[in-house]
Amino acid sequence: MGKIVRIFALSMLLMCCLSVCSASAFRMGDQGNDVAEIQGQLASLGYDVAADGDFGPATVEAVKMFQRAQGLNADGLVGPSTYSALMGREMPQVSRSYNSVSRRVIANSMNYIGVPYVFGGTSPSGFDCSGYVRYVFASAGIYLPRTADAQYEVGMPVSRSELIPGDLVFFSTYDYGASHVGIYLGDGSFINASSSRGVAIDSLYSSYWGSCYIGARRVY
Repeated sequence: MGKIVRIFALSMLLMCCLSVCSASAFRMGDQGNDVAEIQGQLASLGYDVAADGDFGPATVEAVKMFQRAQGLNADGLVGPSTYSALMGREMPQVSRSYNSVSRRVIANSMNYIGVPYVFGGTSPSGFDCSGYVRYVFASAGIYLPRTADAQYEVGMPVSRSELIPGDLVFFSTYDYGASHVGIYLGDGSFINASSSRGVAIDSLYSSYWGSCYIGARRVY
């Protein structure tokens, strides 16, 4: 009964997190009128981007090109400095509405809580860490490499302070480098297939996971 209550509470938290959150920069995955306005200004300056309101890879590259031209850090994020240089005014508060891919990833990830850990496992009969992440993302239409270290090479890096639900979080556990991976859920929690508990929810800031955390990537 207690486990059901905890899962229900976390589900309610995720519904809140997946609706609107504040952030310090516009970035890949963001959608809406603010993004379309940024894209329109980039297009008016000659950058190859459509003002469709979807901050995708083409927008990231256009922002990086603009940042280089302005002598700014070319990270592909539209933070206060980049926004001011591009738009000629102070940046508004960023309200991030998560897209359908993020929602599907989070919803799918919760379906396999309790599935046992199996080394090399890639199906709901048993997962290892990267097999679980790959399976969940594939069900949302995103295809990732098979191993944690290869998954650590895709997408774009994300600082711990900028994590949003659906980001991949990586750890150095039994081997040097990225040897374990999970899916960030929000509020400091992530879901993963661990050798001790199978698919379960853990805290990013626990003494164990906090000590072996090495970084995060955004892959959509």
